[in-house]
Amino acid sequence: MLSRLAVALLLVGSLHGCLTYEYEHEFWLRVDGSGTVNVTGRPALWTAFKGLGSSEGPDGTATRRAARELFERSGLRVKRVTLTRRRGQPYLFVSADFPDVNHISYTPAFPDLRVSLVREGGRLRLEGSWQRPLHLPEIGDRDRDGLMAVRFHLPSKVYTHQNAADGVERGNILSWRQEVSAALAGSRLEFGAVMDERSILFSTVRLFAGAVVLAALLLAMAFWAAIRRGRRDLEHSD
Repeated sequence: MLSRLAVALLLVGSLHGCLTYEYEHEFWLRVDGSGTVNVTGRPALWTAFKGLGSSEGPDGTATRRAARELFERSGLRVKRVTLTRRRGQPYLFVSADFPDVNHISYTPAFPDLRVSLVREGGRLRLEGSWQRPLHLPEIGDRDRDGLMAVRFHLPSKVYTHQNAADGVERGNILSWRQEVSAALAGSRLEFGAVMDERSILFSTVRLFAGAVVLAALLLAMAFWAAIRRGRRDLEHSD
């Protein structure tokens, strides 16, 4: 019985690890608002969600060059643009750095995204939503299957989140997802979280520095006590 349960849990874990998205925004965020975003999706979904290319031939018009120009017009520094294949279908991938996440909403590269990061009482509040702009071209039925997602790798302790699909995942990851068919119909995907304004790295460094200082103080006190003891022994010997 226990062995069957273990196998079932392992299977569920492996299936979760293999979850893939047909269209995805993935953010690596810093506490100052800067960071990196990766966008991956089939060309037709880039056309439907970002207006890149033509609905009559998205595979030939939602190109790497067009995607790079789109992100550069939006003030991001493009790091990499690739075109890969998964299950025989093309997927366009863009990785780019941004100086402030608050300035990317509704730019040419992100007509489908609203996001803000603000400080409130010693904490950071992330809020936003993703929704397909309804004025963008319709696409065919073959690209309506699967899931789309917005994912954040957050830099500090997460206190609360707004309906993240799997809660706080390892490495402070929060994910929000929905069916591509619902996204194409204009369904809004809302997201949010509250986190510490101090990064995990900063907190770790501060803790380490405190431990080093404490160790140095203890060593100095032990050294001072040894010197005093030595002086007293010399005085008694005289």
